[in-house]
Amino acid sequence: MRSYCLGKLAAIGLATLVATAASSIHDGGQKGAGCNATALAKVLPANAKIQRIEAVEAGSTYGDGEEDDLNYPIQPTNLPALCAVTVEVTSSNISSYRVGIFLPVEWNNRFLATGNGGFGGGINWIDMGAGAQYGFAVTSTDTGHNSKSTDVAWALDNPGSKIDWGWRAIHGSVTIGKLITEAHYGHPSSYSYYSGCSTGGRQGLKEIQKFPDSFDGVLVGSPAWYTSHLNMWAIQVATYNWPEDEPKHIPWELLPELGTEILKQCDDIDGAADGIVSLPGLCDVDLGKLLCDKPGANQSACVTEAQAQTLKNVYSDWKSSSGELLYTGLSPGSEAQMYTVLNYSESSGYGINYARYFVLDNASFAFQDFNESVALLAQRTDPGNPTADKYDLADFRDRGGKMLMYHGAADGLVPFTGSNLYYNRVVDKMGGNLTATRDFFKYFQVPGMQHCYNTPVDAPWAFGGSSQASTMGNDTWSVPGFKDAKHDILLALIDWVEKNVTVDQIVATTWNEPTNITSGVLKQRPICPYPEMARWDGEGDINDAQSWSCGGNVHTRPSSTPAPTSEAQRLWWESGVALVTILAVILSW
Repeated sequence: MRSYCLGKLAAIGLATLVATAASSIHDGGQKGAGCNATALAKVLPANAKIQRIEAVEAGSTYGDGEEDDLNYPIQPTNLPALCAVTVEVTSSNISSYRVGIFLPVEWNNRFLATGNGGFGGGINWIDMGAGAQYGFAVTSTDTGHNSKSTDVAWALDNPGSKIDWGWRAIHGSVTIGKLITEAHYGHPSSYSYYSGCSTGGRQGLKEIQKFPDSFDGVLVGSPAWYTSHLNMWAIQVATYNWPEDEPKHIPWELLPELGTEILKQCDDIDGAADGIVSLPGLCDVDLGKLLCDKPGANQSACVTEAQAQTLKNVYSDWKSSSGELLYTGLSPGSEAQMYTVLNYSESSGYGINYARYFVLDNASFAFQDFNESVALLAQRTDPGNPTADKYDLADFRDRGGKMLMYHGAADGLVPFTGSNLYYNRVVDKMGGNLTATRDFFKYFQVPGMQHCYNTPVDAPWAFGGSSQASTMGNDTWSVPGFKDAKHDILLALIDWVEKNVTVDQIVATTWNEPTNITSGVLKQRPICPYPEMARWDGEGDINDAQSWSCGGNVHTRPSSTPAPTSEAQRLWWESGVALVTILAVILSW
């Protein structure tokens, strides 16, 4: 892509953003309490108190530091001028959580809550920093503890802390955050939004399921929504690959090489041989072609019969002995990140530690003792009530709420097929009408993107999703060079909520070095609302978004037939898509 195009687009995007922000900026210190602890404390409930408050100068950094924020040790830098507030909330006689709030001087009159990651504890100051750069009053919670992502020991014999992590702390961050925001500026925000990925995606879903009036717009990324099933799956899938001394074991070093071989089988199903598995659901991997004893096999990227069975198990849905679906499998194209669930000797910490500290309250529970009964116990009890499995979202829809959900198809930690499952169940529960569901809830599959961000195959992956900016720098926000609603899904959500501009596609970006924005733009491509897919026109520059359009159906291998262009054709096509989706859901059950 020509360098002058990048500069031109950046200038246009920044000019538009500045003009928009300037039209809605509010002087936070004129009418409200300002950055004053005594004044702000007056609006807090009896179980909450201000722990820390500081007026932060433009260009500064802020956070809790490495030791006091283990899950988010990197602080945002080059912040805009703002008031930083930390509130401590007592949630039970054995638990408490903290809420962090950034209140920028130049406020866009909007409120944003941000999510967390894994089981980690700590206020997500880095994502809050990005939110403040947009102009949001932004909040995050530590979910009630200070720990790294897979450390779950804090939950042992502590039901209060489990509930805090499950839903109570994120809801508290919303209610406390809104109270402080209104007191600081002297009036409430005009609109409220949410953005989170992984556990953060689950938190967003859970919040609108329990409290549908919390947000006007919700951005949900790669959600770990099925807590009671997903974390048990993380143990089950490890049993396919361990012990290490058995013939079935696949070493982690082999997985990326296998991914390269599988790419050869799956790449061009979408009509574009571009090194990206865009339609993993249509790729029926021929594992026989990967066998080491096959003539001509690549001996550095092949498997034995036993290892081939391991891969088959990983790609397959996990079902109970009675045939009940417990969780969906990983997809072709996710091999480079499969090590996160396949190659830890006691299984992923997300799995085994959830079993030990949430489900069983038994720190000595061994991976070797895992069986289906433990999984079914988790399903029945759902400790802390984190599982976000309500599919009837009528209350959120009826009050005008809008939601965008996305998931990377190359995710090797949280299978993106789980998001397919959630979305299809919502469509079914809401009456089976896909078009009606898309009127308030759209889902975007992101070919080649791993868990929440980044790519191993040079796929466009950056589009303003939660935590994406922080992978590119401590002071990065939105999509560098492309800070507009065409390229930033959060800005697109704002336009959908506030201007009723429907989100028909988002243009994703990647760079020559995927997370190095100074390396130059490598390619851009639209990501499309499910069940549509991005389709190459067969003639233009394959790295240019202009050569792609949304259409077709991810469940159907594309032909040379162009996408429907007339309104009549489109209505006919969408009716067919709805029928295909409903049938797919029925057959999957």
